Amino acid sequence: MDIMLDIETLGTRPNAVILTIGAIKFSPYNMELPTKAIYLRPDVEAQVALGRNIDEDTVRWWETQEETVREEALSEDNRDTLDYCADEINRFFVGTDKFWAQGPAFDYIILEDWFRSIGRPTPWQYWQVMDSRTLFGVHGDPRIKNKEGLHNALEDCVSQAQGVQQVYKEIGKHYEN
Repeated sequence: MDIMLDIETLGTRPNAVILTIGAIKFSPYNMELPTKAIYLRPDVEAQVALGRNIDEDTVRWWETQEETVREEALSEDNRDTLDYCADEINRFFVGTDKFWAQGPAFDYIILEDWFRSIGRPTPWQYWQVMDSRTLFGVHGDPRIKNKEGLHNALEDCVSQAQGVQQVYKEIGKHYEN
């Protein structure tokens, strides 16, 4: 199985505060909907205490997003401890072949820095990371444009994984029914 990861943050630098982490397990070789997922909301204050960054331009950008998505990302309710998030990610990532993101230079770089800031190793190797943005750029992006729920980490994962599945199907990449 592969994993699609998406994070929402309060900045664009490697040390940005992470608001939400979504990840799903999927096979790019068929069109089955992902059935296993995690969605985490790391404690923002604990990250700030570690010196993680909040970028004012990104805060202003969040103010322009749909209210329900903005509230989900920014609400202080039901935040998870950083250790809990790391433990859940480690458990979920076990046995994964490839780790996808829509531009891993953002998601995986920030999450790698986050793991480093809490004194934990990353549960992936650099050579396992795949880029759906490049795949879509070369082939064409099959995802629905302007869909609802943009910038919800878990919903973005599903959309991105389904896009990878569709491209693999169209190019006949070891496709299974």
